[in-house]
Amino acid sequence: MKSALRPHLAPHPRRSPPAPTAARWAGTLLGGSWRSAPRTFSAIPGDFNLTLLDHLIAEPELNYVGCCNELNAGYAADGYAGAKGAGACVVTFTVGGLSVINAIAGSYSENLPVIRIVGGPNSNDYWMNRILHHTIGLPDFSQELRCFQTVTCGQAVVNNLEDAYELIDTAISTALKESKPAYISICCNLPGIPHPTFATDPVPFCLESNRCALLCILEEKQSGDRNISEIRVAKAQQAFVELADACGYPIAIMPSAKGLVPEHHPHFIGTYWGAVSTAFCAEIGMLSGETTVSAETGDSWFNCQNLRLPENCGYEFQMQYGSIGWSVGATLGYAQAAKDRHLIASIGDGSFQVTAQDVSTMIRYGQRSIIFLINNGGYTIEVEIHDGPYNVIKNWDYTGLVDAIHNGEGKCWTKKVRTEKELIEAIAVVRGAHKYSLCFIKVIVHKDDTSKELLEWGSRVSAANSCPPNPQ
Repeated sequence: MKSALRPHLAPHPRRSPPAPTAARWAGTLLGGSWRSAPRTFSAIPGDFNLTLLDHLIAEPELNYVGCCNELNAGYAADGYAGAKGAGACVVTFTVGGLSVINAIAGSYSENLPVIRIVGGPNSNDYWMNRILHHTIGLPDFSQELRCFQTVTCGQAVVNNLEDAYELIDTAISTALKESKPAYISICCNLPGIPHPTFATDPVPFCLESNRCALLCILEEKQSGDRNISEIRVAKAQQAFVELADACGYPIAIMPSAKGLVPEHHPHFIGTYWGAVSTAFCAEIGMLSGETTVSAETGDSWFNCQNLRLPENCGYEFQMQYGSIGWSVGATLGYAQAAKDRHLIASIGDGSFQVTAQDVSTMIRYGQRSIIFLINNGGYTIEVEIHDGPYNVIKNWDYTGLVDAIHNGEGKCWTKKVRTEKELIEAIAVVRGAHKYSLCFIKVIVHKDDTSKELLEWGSRVSAANSCPPNPQ
C-alpha cells in the first residue's frame, strides 16, 4: 500500500536537487515543512552511522546536537519533542541502540513521537551469516529491532533501496499520527547511494483538526480509554479552554496534564493526585509566561506540582515512566527547541549523577537554562518507600564539577546556597547579571526535608509493594 506522504510530482523544473539518496530523504522529512518536523536531532557517532551523519549534517534545514552518551541523546530528543511536537536521535547499531532504548520507552509512555534512527550494518552482512562487532555475538541482526518493537509504533529496516522510500515514509508518518516513537535502521553503506524514488520532496503532513481531536478524546475518556493529557498530543489546548469557558465546570488536572491548562483560568482549582491532591496551589515569584519548568522524578515532582503557573508558563515532567536522570537530557533538548523560553529545571542529586555529563552540551550550545540541584545526599523518593543503605549516594562537589565542565568556555555561573536568603539573592543574580548564562544553583537541604505529599505517597507505594500474595 502506498504511503499517505508519498507524492507523485515531478521535481521543480528550476531546481537542481542534491543526489536523491535515502539519507537525503530522511533528512528532508525530518527538516521538512510539515507541522511537527524535528529540525534539530541529537546524536552520538559510531562507526555504523558516520556516513549517515555526514549526510544529515549536510541537510541545510537540520541542526545537529552532539550529546555525551546515547541515553542523554534519547532524553534530549524527548525534551525536544515536548517543545516542538516531535524529536529525533541518531545512534549506532546495537551497542548504541540498546543504550538509548530506556529513553525511547519513556517517550512511548508520554506519547511523544521521537524518531530513533540507527546506522545499521552493511547491507551485505544481512545475507552472510557473520558475527559483527558491537553486537552480542550472534549472526542475527533482528535482535535490536525486536527490542524496539514493544516501545515504538512503527519500524523500518532499510537494507536495500527499492523499498527504502516507503519504509522511511511510513515509519515517520505513523509516529506522527499515533504520537509514539518510531525505529528506523539504515545500513551504513546505503546513505550516499542515489535512487530514483528519492527524487521528489515529501508533501506537507497535517494531523486532524484540534476540535475534532478534542471531541474524540473526550468521548473515549468517558469510556475510560484515554487520558485527558492527550489534548497535548492533539494540540487541542485552546479548544479545551474554549470548552471550559462554555461549560463553566471547575477544572482539576492530573499531574501529567500540568502545563496544558492555564492555571490563571477562573475555573482552575488545582491538581487531583489521589491522597496527595493539592488543596491549593502556592503563590510563587521567579516565573513568567516566557519560562518553562522541568521537574525531575523525585520530590521535585511534588514540590513543582504546587507551583501556580502564570499564563503561558510551560511545564514538563515524566509522570508515567519516571526515569531518574531524564530531566538533564530533556532540559538540553527542550532548550534547543525553544530558544525563546527560559527553562528552569529542578533536579535531585541522585538523578543528576545519572546523566550529569550533558551539562557540557548545554554550555557548548550556549543555552541559558537554570538548574536547581537539590543536594540532600541520596535517593529521597526511595527512602520514603523503603529505606536502606543503597539509598545513600556519594556526595559530589556539584558546583565544582560544573565549573570544571565549563572550563572557561562559554557562559556559565554556579552558586551554592544553604538559606532562603541566599537562594533569593542567587535568583536575583540569575534574573539580572547572568540572565544569558547557564546557571547552576546547588541548594543544600537536610536529607529529611521532604514534602508532605512525598511522605504520604511513599507510604502508600510501600504498602502496595509489600502487600502479601493473595491466597491461591
